[in-house]
Amino acid sequence: MSKSFDELVSKATSCGTKKLAVAVAQDDAVLEAVKIAKERGIADSILVGDKEKIEAVAAEMNMDLTGFEIIDEPDVAQAALTAVKLVHDKKADILLKGLLDTKLFLKSVLNKECGLRKGKMMSHVCVFEIEGIDRLLFFTDVAFNTYPSLEDKVTIINNAVEIAQACGIETPKVAPICAVEVVNPKMPPTVDAAALTEMNEKGEIKDCVVYGPLSMDLAIDPEAAKHKGVSNPVAGHADILLFPNIDAGNITYKILVRTAKVKNGNLLIGTSAPVILTSRSDDFETKINSIALAAVVADSIG
Repeated sequence: MSKSFDELVSKATSCGTKKLAVAVAQDDAVLEAVKIAKERGIADSILVGDKEKIEAVAAEMNMDLTGFEIIDEPDVAQAALTAVKLVHDKKADILLKGLLDTKLFLKSVLNKECGLRKGKMMSHVCVFEIEGIDRLLFFTDVAFNTYPSLEDKVTIINNAVEIAQACGIETPKVAPICAVEVVNPKMPPTVDAAALTEMNEKGEIKDCVVYGPLSMDLAIDPEAAKHKGVSNPVAGHADILLFPNIDAGNITYKILVRTAKVKNGNLLIGTSAPVILTSRSDDFETKINSIALAAVVADSIG
């Protein structure tokens, strides 16, 4: 089981070199990440975008582009579609978002003719390594789905379990995060959390253990769970944190990345191949972590 990104990167290097398609690659953080991924044997990249700009950015970084395939496509929308098609046609294993707007990128991912949608709902998983916590934490959904229904949350859990298992967690512990740890009919997320727990107990949600509602402290801090007398195996030891909506998830995510000592990687799942959906402002370390995560998942799903 990978407990840190160093371990995850090591696992990725043992999976065999993957092929990565980069949509609009003319970005220094993206190029730095694909350079490291190539050096470590994680992935070889096809750089799709404005060739002149890619070469100019690489020159500023003193990066040698020898060994990188470049597909010259100056038009941003067409570059995104070209990169998506490479993955759709099995010429690449992983898709990475480069220097373009998320909305335009996702439009290409969802293209009816050559997109990567495979019928089920997509969701976003952010994997965090947080100083003081002895394992990786899987946050979902903090960036894609806004106000998921109970049915949506089942799919979001299943998607996150797929990623956690790829990282070596055989039976992930899932905590539906709420403001309180008791069911309150006036607080719908607590009602959903209880329903998800019951569905898991009945075998309707498989390959994991779900227990909630749990407040954040009770989900990740064993001492807090012990102090409040919550003895369920998930309490204090959660692997997957299911957020009730994008407000709670995204606020928590941004507080962590701006104030705490963390490493993270991001992935869009529910597609026919892993899609790396990072922010244009994310540094190269987040992007290389995401590439390693995607390589491990791609290897797991074959």
